[in-house]
Amino acid sequence: MNISLRTIALATAMTATFGVAHAHNAWLLPSTTVLSKPDVISVDAAISNDLFVANHAPMRLENLQITAPDGSAIKPESETRLKRRSVFDVPVATPGTYRIAVVNGGASASWKDKATGQQKRARGTAESLAKDIPADATEVVVTQSVGRIETFVTVGKPSVPKAIGQGLEMVSSAGALTDLAKGEKATFALHVDGQPAKDLDVTVTAGNTQYRDKLAEVKVKTDEKGQFSVTWPEAGMYWIDVSTKDSKTTMPQAKERRLSYAATVEVMP
Repeated sequence: MNISLRTIALATAMTATFGVAHAHNAWLLPSTTVLSKPDVISVDAAISNDLFVANHAPMRLENLQITAPDGSAIKPESETRLKRRSVFDVPVATPGTYRIAVVNGGASASWKDKATGQQKRARGTAESLAKDIPADATEVVVTQSVGRIETFVTVGKPSVPKAIGQGLEMVSSAGALTDLAKGEKATFALHVDGQPAKDLDVTVTAGNTQYRDKLAEVKVKTDEKGQFSVTWPEAGMYWIDVSTKDSKTTMPQAKERRLSYAATVEVMP
């Protein structure tokens, strides 16, 4: 049922956030997730072979959204696209929890060319695909894609970011998204369009994968309420990866919608 974000990450560097390479990860990595007072944090954004190691391609930031605790939008500072990663600063000036996200949407299509009989493919928007697909094409299949890659940063006392209510997203069902510690159990919930998403496979991976022979992933499944729990084995940065699909498209041409989500969280000692 699930299609890992790894399988869609490579195309983020080229077009949107949908692609092909299983070995790649798409992530945001903040310099810290917990601050005692207002400051400025830096965030790396990349598509990589090893988790949290910028060794493949920078992430595009056209759809970067930074939301303050009061729900207002914040503009990034010092935004730069380097050869292997994108970087930007975020001023966190008021108490509470900030949401930093790259949100992408698009579509892919395949069809058979009537003149040559060859299979053709294209990616883009509903408008661009309408131009790419010939009127006499046969065996046309259009798939809509919606992806969210995010992280959370708290100044002072944590707050609960307002749910988006669209696409696949993670919310905290017990405690804060940034109040995580080694040996403690944390419970989250996954929603699709604001409703609990049950029976989804969730993969949780610790960073520093380049120093391990095995990924040592933790795999869990959401319950009837869309909830899943993780007991953190070690301190460090973790990547939460989940995806699903349904038929609730917003594009007339598409019969299937693929939803993906990835979050970076920090676990304290």
